Amino acid sequence: MRTTSDLGAHGERIAAAFLTDKGLRVLDRNWRCRDGELDIVAREGDALVFCEVKTRREVGFGHPVEAVGPVKQRRLRTLAQRWLAAHDEHARDLRFDVVGVLVRPEGPALVTHLRAAFS
Repeated sequence: MRTTSDLGAHGERIAAAFLTDKGLRVLDRNWRCRDGELDIVAREGDALVFCEVKTRREVGFGHPVEAVGPVKQRRLRTLAQRWLAAHDEHARDLRFDVVGVLVRPEGPALVTHLRAAFS
């Protein structure tokens, strides 16, 4: 992984596999519109889950999940509305999760899944 985009793509693959292993069904990955990109859209039971993935090699600037602040949260809410308008998916509940992936030089990545990280 030479670039940050390679690192991010690697983290998103790890996150998608993690979520799938936990029973979520991934509906969309890297969905883009003029306002930005949603990393993962998934379904868990009656809930539609919009998941932001943050990947880092180290925690010198904080844990990856700490990178999803108020500005990013607002953008994700807007992107979720755009995704809903573009798809024929209905859900009783909408949820915003954050998955932090810490890629280590040796051993498997450490994954942190914050369910309902914000509303």
